[in-house]
Amino acid sequence: ARLLYARPVTGEAGEIEGDGGSAAGAEAPVHPRPSTPLPERVKRKPMGDLASRLLTASILVPLVLYIVIIGGYPYLAAVLIFGLLAQREFYQLIEGKGARPLTGAGLAFGAAVIGVAWLSSEYHAMLLMTASLLVLMVAQLGKARIQEALASISGTFFGVFYVAWLLSHAVLLRFFYRSAEAHSSGEPLASIGLVPESGIFLTIYCLVAVVLCDAGAYFAGRSWGRHKLAPEISPNKSIEGAVGGIVLGTLGGLVTKATFDFFWPELSACLPWRAAFVFGLVLCAVGIIGDLVESLLKRDAEVKDTGALLPGMGGVLDRIDAPLLAFPAMYYMMLALVWLRLG
Repeated sequence: ARLLYARPVTGEAGEIEGDGGSAAGAEAPVHPRPSTPLPERVKRKPMGDLASRLLTASILVPLVLYIVIIGGYPYLAAVLIFGLLAQREFYQLIEGKGARPLTGAGLAFGAAVIGVAWLSSEYHAMLLMTASLLVLMVAQLGKARIQEALASISGTFFGVFYVAWLLSHAVLLRFFYRSAEAHSSGEPLASIGLVPESGIFLTIYCLVAVVLCDAGAYFAGRSWGRHKLAPEISPNKSIEGAVGGIVLGTLGGLVTKATFDFFWPELSACLPWRAAFVFGLVLCAVGIIGDLVESLLKRDAEVKDTGALLPGMGGVLDRIDAPLLAFPAMYYMMLALVWLRLG
């Protein structure tokens, strides 16, 4: 069973809205409701959920690795599907707060941002982000309830930015060679070990680091967690768990580097060992922040998970919360590394 903390919505006359609500209540404007603190002690997930979590991972991990390796249109399709599902879950969160996002327009712009990142670059994707904000503001002018304008525009645009724009970097990272060419001013990329398929290694390295960080935090927190990391946001997360996650995630990144160096050295030559260690630490820290940000959003929306599509893991947004910040971090760290090494 999933825990859902919610309150009935009342109209102006104090009656509960619904099939039996008053006409006055039905006409009342809808505003985002203030959050109510959850109980101080939240039960941890029973260990029985671990079996579902592992089963889901056993299916999801090989599938994701396969799609990353083959690339092409299957990879773009996978990113689009994950992005649209996660963005829809985000809009459901703010709908639960009483806001009315422009869901159709938001999803359309989300898909477009990811598509533009595939066809062009992060610069043109950012231009589309600007255009999406302008269109959303104009679209809001045609809505009858002007009292909802602030929540509707800001919520819809944030969904495009938080999910689609951040996730578009999964496309940019997988095809990093193309982006590096655009930023290299004609310098030969082969001189720093960068080849067209280096994005396979970079994407897998990033995913391994954040996924193992999440797993390490989960098990270390259960075994040794004593000191709360962010008790007001996520009572079950501990400092000990975060440390365990960073250690395991960083080691996982280094093992990934060693594995590629042994079997496919041409793909991993672009990332020196020292950078692999530093990047692993940064990605783990960023992943933990991404997890906390999503926990903050769920806390405010008073839900336990954003969905139930992935057994043992919740919704799609629950699963990609850490990669949403890790992909941009990895992408821009690699651009900086390319600039430094070519300079």
